[in-house]
Amino acid sequence: MAGPLQGIRVIEFSQIIAGPVSGVLLSDLGADVIKVEPPWGDPWRAGGGMRISDTESKVFISVNRGKRSVSLNLASDEGRSIVHRLVSNADVVTVNHRADVLPKLGIDYETLRRVKPDIIYSEITAFGRDGPFANNPGYDLLMQGLTGIMASEGVLEGYKSGDTTVNDGVPRYLLATPMVDFATGYSVVQSVCAALFYRERTGKGQKVETSLFANALTIQAHSLTDIENAPAPGTVFVNDELPLLRNAGLTYPEIDDIYRERRPFPFAVFIYYRSYQTADQVITLGCLSEPMRKKAADCLGIEDIRFNDDYDPATEESRQFAIDLAHRVEEIMRGKPSTDWIRIFQKAGVPAAPVLYVEEMLDHEQSHAVGMIIEQQHPVGGRVRGPGPLSKWSESPPEAVRTSPGRGEHTREVLSEAGYTAAEIKDFHDSEFAWTG
Repeated sequence: MAGPLQGIRVIEFSQIIAGPVSGVLLSDLGADVIKVEPPWGDPWRAGGGMRISDTESKVFISVNRGKRSVSLNLASDEGRSIVHRLVSNADVVTVNHRADVLPKLGIDYETLRRVKPDIIYSEITAFGRDGPFANNPGYDLLMQGLTGIMASEGVLEGYKSGDTTVNDGVPRYLLATPMVDFATGYSVVQSVCAALFYRERTGKGQKVETSLFANALTIQAHSLTDIENAPAPGTVFVNDELPLLRNAGLTYPEIDDIYRERRPFPFAVFIYYRSYQTADQVITLGCLSEPMRKKAADCLGIEDIRFNDDYDPATEESRQFAIDLAHRVEEIMRGKPSTDWIRIFQKAGVPAAPVLYVEEMLDHEQSHAVGMIIEQQHPVGGRVRGPGPLSKWSESPPEAVRTSPGRGEHTREVLSEAGYTAAEIKDFHDSEFAWTG
């Protein structure tokens, strides 16, 4: 069965991560995603770490599966003419270029809406099109730094590899995944699907904008929300103390120490919602409700006065009790191996899991049980395994249709579908207006 977006054609002018992530997800849902690349290809083909060849990198493969690639020279009139013909038969366009570049390439919204009046045009920017940062470039790293993710979650010990340490003394960015890029890609899919639904009802296309900045703020809603009648200690610190500390010339680590002192430490749940060293490995324990925490306390064989009706968390005695109990539980957890603790907690209905490396998920029984690990054959990389469609549907299930494309691999195929003759396509290639792979 075909996915729910079967028959929807997406022209992707996006590169690096955020935009391409949305293309993968739309493809999984059944859309025909055509990635239009410049003559040199998406910059991420040869960037972002491990490279398989001059035109293929691990990160490019991971965020571009399911697409067809067309390589065009949009600096030429002929290249722009080809694009406009492709757009005339499309439903969605996704872009993430600077505002001043879009008109030069002939792929700005005003131009393309004249080509296809009901087009859904999804634009990703760094900071949005308004405000003092509107024209600034921006990436996931900058957003983590600017919006507080790095300050809240980044540790100061730096990156360690053997005897080498770099980035020491300043907060490091969250390296495991570009969270802002991926969140932005997800939001594009949400917006595109909603815009398609709106067009289905009204017949009207539209431009939909989002930004890395907006998504970085959205995923921090818990910390960012400020309540007038109950101001958060972190907000009070930022408003009252931070300007004075910066003017006094304190170093970042010195300011960070004070910031963390001011922020409330969740002692009430900290022993029930954290990672632990056991006798052999490390596990996580996750209890956010009072009934669940009581079950965990029973499993640990401890008495927690914070469950009592007369407990007052504001006293120094209560704070010290929480600290002492946390250390005591750490010792208790070291008394049994991980498998024993997980069996004990799970038998009581308490959420617990081992701490693993992401690479272990490739062969993990749960990953395969829910169909999250797919296998494809890549012409350069050979067998490629990675995450598949992230949702299940009873009537129109998503499907990973192909691996990531080579640069211009589908130029001939797509242009032929658009009505160009074999002779015209050959002439485009010979004249360097298009590359046919």
